[in-house]
Amino acid sequence: MSGLESLDKKKLNVLVVDDFSTMRRIVKNCLRQLGFENITEAEDGEAALAKLRGGPFQLIISDWNMPKMMGIDLLRAVRADEKLKDIPFLMVTAEAQKENVIEAAKAGVSNYIIKPFTPDQVQSKLEAIFKV
Repeated sequence: MSGLESLDKKKLNVLVVDDFSTMRRIVKNCLRQLGFENITEAEDGEAALAKLRGGPFQLIISDWNMPKMMGIDLLRAVRADEKLKDIPFLMVTAEAQKENVIEAAKAGVSNYIIKPFTPDQVQSKLEAIFKV
């Protein structure tokens, strides 16, 4: 049984952060296909930080490019916050540039997925994050 299969996905609170509602819906649909039920949305990094500080989340899936606060800045803010720093963080981006991947790795990203993606790719990234 993989780490993802052993998780109680119905109880896991996931925060999906993207400035495009269509992209948030795509990510949510992928997560629902994988058995996740508690999915909260935020339209940018600032809104995401407010939600993260207001309730317990066990996974963050965030876009890189957003207004107000970029995904990389959200990642840095999460990793710098004592209460949030251990939450797994999956970065979603259309940017496949090596320097972005390196920057995200240095900032403490848990994993990285490039648009467009399939539910199977999301599953494999999450399995890598939640390996037991």
